[in-house]
Amino acid sequence: MVSHNVTANGIEATFKIANTMAGEDALVEATEGLRDGFSVGAQINEWTNNKGVMQITSATLDEVSLVTDPAIDSARVSEVAASENEEKKDSDLATADSENPTEGDQVSDTTAPAPAVEEAVEAAKVEAAAPKPAFYTAPRLEFTKAKYLENSVRAKLGDDAARQYVMAADDTTSNNAGLIPTRQLTEVINPLSNADRSTIDAISRGVLPDAGMSFEIPKITAVPTVEDENEGDAIVETGMTNSFLTVNVNKYAGGQTFSVELLDRSNPVFFDELVRQMEYAYALATDKFVATTIIASGQLAPTTQANTATGLLGFVAEAAAEVYADSLGFARNLIVTPEQWSKIMSYNDSGRPIYTASQPQNAGGAVSPQSLRGNVAGLDLYVSRALGINKSAAPTGDGTMIVINPDSYTWYESSRFRLQTNVALNGQIEVAYYGYGALAVKVANGSCHFNLT
Repeated sequence: MVSHNVTANGIEATFKIANTMAGEDALVEATEGLRDGFSVGAQINEWTNNKGVMQITSATLDEVSLVTDPAIDSARVSEVAASENEEKKDSDLATADSENPTEGDQVSDTTAPAPAVEEAVEAAKVEAAAPKPAFYTAPRLEFTKAKYLENSVRAKLGDDAARQYVMAADDTTSNNAGLIPTRQLTEVINPLSNADRSTIDAISRGVLPDAGMSFEIPKITAVPTVEDENEGDAIVETGMTNSFLTVNVNKYAGGQTFSVELLDRSNPVFFDELVRQMEYAYALATDKFVATTIIASGQLAPTTQANTATGLLGFVAEAAAEVYADSLGFARNLIVTPEQWSKIMSYNDSGRPIYTASQPQNAGGAVSPQSLRGNVAGLDLYVSRALGINKSAAPTGDGTMIVINPDSYTWYESSRFRLQTNVALNGQIEVAYYGYGALAVKVANGSCHFNLT
C-alpha cells in the first residue's frame, strides 16, 4: 500500500503491484473485472457482542488481498494505471515535422485529402493497440554447463539476453530437471485449529475490570415478601439481603521460541502465521474453559430422551422450563457438539428432512451443513467443538446438548497481548501471546444439559 485516505464512504487506498507475471495477471484481472474485489485481513484488538452481532471497535490491519468475491461488495478496484510512460508515436513526430518544415522542403496543400496518410495512421494505431506477446520463441543456442552458469548469473543482474538464454535452456522439465527449482507458496493449510468460540458466543459478554486478579458482583440472596394481612395485624418485615459473587480472572498464554535466523531469513508470512496460530490456540483454550464450567455448574435434565426428533423436542421443552424456573429468564440458545449437529441434520419425517427442509410446512427450524449457527425448536443453535473435546467430563459425549439462558453466564475478557524478547546469548527469540478472561456463573441452574443417546 502506497497511500490511503479515509473518506465519509470508506477508505481509498493506492497499491503498487510488482512487475512480475503474477502482478501482470492481477492488473489484467482487475481491469476486466475478473478479480477486482478487496478482502481486508485484520487482527481484532477490541470487540463487543451486541445481541449476537460482533462489533469490532479496534483492529490492526495485517494485509489486503485481491479477491473475486469480497465480503463487502462495494470494496472494489476503482482504477488501474500503468506506471511507465508511453513512447511518443512516430505519427506524432511526423505531424510535428510537417508543422515545422525546414528550408527546402515542399509544403503540400493541407486542405487536400490524403487517404494514404490516414490509412497509415489508422494502421499504426491498430498495431499499437494490439496485445504484445509476453514471451518470444527461444533462439537456437549452444547449451553447455559453463554457458548456462554464466548466463544464470547475468540474468540475476538484469541482463535480458541472458534471461532469454536461461529460458531457452529450461524449455522442458525433462531436459533440465535438476535446474528447475521447487517453489513454495505462501498459503498455509491448517486443518487443526481456527478462531471459532461458539460456546462463548452463546453467553453474554462483559468488560473486564482494568485491575486485579478477581472482582466481585453483588447478588441478591433474599427478597422482600408481601403477605395477606388481616385488619389490625402487624406487618411482617422481611428485609432484602445480598452477598457478593467473587469472579476469578484467569490468564491464558502460549509461547514460541525460534532462532533469529528464522525470523531474519524466512518469508515474512512465517511470523504472521505464528501469531495467527497463537490466536487460534487462545480461542480454543478459552472456549474449552467456558464449556467445561457450564457443564459442571449447570443442571442435568431429569428425563432420559432418545436421540431422535421427538427426543430433541422433549429435551428442549423440559430444559427450557427448568431454566426459566431456576433463573427467571428464558432459554434462548442451544449449544451442541459437532456430532449432535450432524445427528440433527439427519432428522427426517418419512424421508423428508426436518431441519434442512426448504418447504415451510415441513421445516422445524434451520440447520445448515455450511454454518455453525442455526435455529432448532425455537432456540438459536451454536455448534461447539469445545464440547467434543471435553467428552471425558461426564455427561458430555456425542449427543451432548445444552439449553442455556445466556444472561446466567457472562464472559469478561481483556485485549490480547504479544510479548517478544531477544535472548542475546544464543540469538533466539521468544514470543509470548496471552490475555485475561473471567467467567461469572451468575445463576448456576441457568443451563440444562443432557447427552442424548
